[in-house]
Amino acid sequence: MAAPQKTRPDALTLEVVDLIGTVVARYHEEYDDAAAEHALTGAQARLLSLLSLEPLPMRRLAQKLKCEPSNVTGIVDRLESRGLVERRPDPGDRRVKLAAVTDEGRRVARGLRDSLHFAREPLAELSRDERLALRDLLQRMLGTPS
Repeated sequence: MAAPQKTRPDALTLEVVDLIGTVVARYHEEYDDAAAEHALTGAQARLLSLLSLEPLPMRRLAQKLKCEPSNVTGIVDRLESRGLVERRPDPGDRRVKLAAVTDEGRRVARGLRDSLHFAREPLAELSRDERLALRDLLQRMLGTPS
């Protein structure tokens, strides 16, 4: 049985892929620059941002950051030594440790978010309907419900 023939993407698809790549690269560059302003690595800043939303078990942090749990342990250790996060027992299962942001960590995470202009400014130029359409298209591309 012959393998199905692959079709080459059309020029528009290639252009869209290139634009998405450029947006992602610029976002990561600005994110890393903003992290450096707070004496954080990009990974430390991402972890701190996640924890500013809610305390999370180390294993869940590793899943969200797409890295090994041992890497998360090192990142949490460094943030903990700076007083930005703390470990606490999970009230639902005391065998599990949660990483949680401290008040100082929350302040740094807010400063980090406030300094991300690239992510906000171009989106602010779009109308609410355009932002909704973009969100819905991105969610559809990712296979997540809107």
